[in-house]
This record gives sequence, C-alpha cells and structure tokens, in this order.
Amino acid sequence: MSRTLIIVVVIAVLLGMYGCSSYNGLVEKDTQVENAWANVQTQYQRRADLIPNLVRTVQGVANFEKSTLTAVQEARSRATGINLSADQLTPENLQRFQQAQDQLGGSLSRLLAVAENYPQLRATQNFSELQAQLEGTENRIAVARNDFNGVATSYNQSVRSFPNNIFAGLFGFERKGLFEASQAAQQAPTVQF
Repeated sequence: MSRTLIIVVVIAVLLGMYGCSSYNGLVEKDTQVENAWANVQTQYQRRADLIPNLVRTVQGVANFEKSTLTAVQEARSRATGINLSADQLTPENLQRFQQAQDQLGGSLSRLLAVAENYPQLRATQNFSELQAQLEGTENRIAVARNDFNGVATSYNQSVRSFPNNIFAGLFGFERKGLFEASQAAQQAPTVQF
C-alpha cells in the first residue's frame, strides 16, 4: 500500500511541476506580447506626435486647401482615440485599431502629395526633416508590428499546443489577434509621371 502511495505522490509532484512550468511559460509569453504591443503603441504615438509639427510646417509655408489639413487632424484624433490594452487584442479590436491607423496614413499621404505642389515648401529644411521622420516612423511601425505578430504567434502556438491548452483554458489565457494587411494594400499603387 505504501508503494502505491509513493507512486501516486511522485506522479502528483511531477504533474504539479509540469503544470507550474507550463503556467509560467504562458505567463512569460503573455508578458512578451504585452511588451511587443507597447512597442507598437509607442511607434504610433511617435507618428501622432510628429503630425502637428508637419501640419504647422505645411500651414506656415503653403496656403492650400483646408480640407486636406482638416482630414489629417480628424484622422489623427480618431487614431489616437482608440486605445487597446494587451488584454483587448482580439482580431476584431485589432482590425478596428488598424482601420483608424490606415485612415491616418491615407490622410498623411494626401497631405504630402498636396505639399509636393509647393516647391518652396519642399525646399525648406524643416519640411524635409519632417518627411524623413515620418518615413522613418512608418518603417518603425512596420517593424514593431512584425515583431508583435511574431511574439503573438508564438504565444498563440503555446496556448493551442497540448498540454498547454489545458492550462491555458484553466487559467484564462486566450489567443491574441494579429495585424493583417488592410484591403487597400491588396492592390498595387498606381504610379504616374
């Protein structure tokens, strides 16, 4: 009888240790997802902070249609108005967040296109520097999104893999959404000279 009890105790201890290891692994990956999401938000915030400077620079040098400027300001307001915590990273929430960011990106593109019609604006060093900053920021956003998708994919694999999926279900670890290309990105842009 004592031999059976010892075997049961050893099995229980081993299962407990594996359970702790699985749980701790899921916590670690969840924390990595939160960190990657914070990095994405940092890059979007950097872009949102640059936009007022770009708008003021363009406004100060060029007198062009106000609708473009207004569209940029409204898109920035919508994009910065959507705040997701790491717990809210469902595919639906990420899609809503990305749509607001895509609208802002489109507005910025229109602003830069309108600004191209003003040679004196293009010649100013401030405008050139802001354009370079925006381009760099867009690249940083792309890298941060790719990093987030990599970390979230690894997390999602852990949450879905056996036997982690048992512990994930018990402790409430849910799959995270990923960034996907917008519908507009499915078509190649037209370049005309």
